[in-house]
Amino acid sequence: MTTETSPLNRQPTKLDYNSPTQFRFMINQLPKVQFFTTAANIPDISLGEVVIPTPFKQIPILGDQLTFGNLDVSFIVDEYLENYISIHDWLLGIGFPKSKSQFSTFRDTTTNSPPVGGGNITSDRGMYSDATLSILSNKNNPVVEVRFSDIFPVALSGLSFSQDATDVTYQTAQIVFKYKLYEIVTL
Repeated sequence: MTTETSPLNRQPTKLDYNSPTQFRFMINQLPKVQFFTTAANIPDISLGEVVIPTPFKQIPILGDQLTFGNLDVSFIVDEYLENYISIHDWLLGIGFPKSKSQFSTFRDTTTNSPPVGGGNITSDRGMYSDATLSILSNKNNPVVEVRFSDIFPVALSGLSFSQDATDVTYQTAQIVFKYKLYEIVTL
């Protein structure tokens, strides 16, 4: 019997399960969102296919383009709406609904410091940020990091206020991000 098919070699060596509550999410450009994050996801990924028609059956073969899902993040909104406003301003800066000066003002105020290793920052660098989703062990140590490159927000949920509430349920908001790429790194 070869070593690849031996039942002893196929058994898992790490028997701890992943907990959906043990994570930490950090967006470089939004430090006030990190502490209040309540949910984040590893986006889905799918590979396209090509279908070859034949008289009998359509034959699928593997494609060459990956499609990545959205990065969805939920967070508790702080009392002064600081974390909500920071994302709101980011969206306004990208979309500049009133005037083009909103875009240039946003770009000037969010320009990041030079990247590690030197080099120049492109003029649109402030519109993007990197983010990291750290998956924690049962002892709250990071074991896996999902690193997102060049994320930017595309949607921010609204906030609803009502006098009809009988219990206090703190406001949460959801952000939808697009990104260039993500990679999963085992630590």
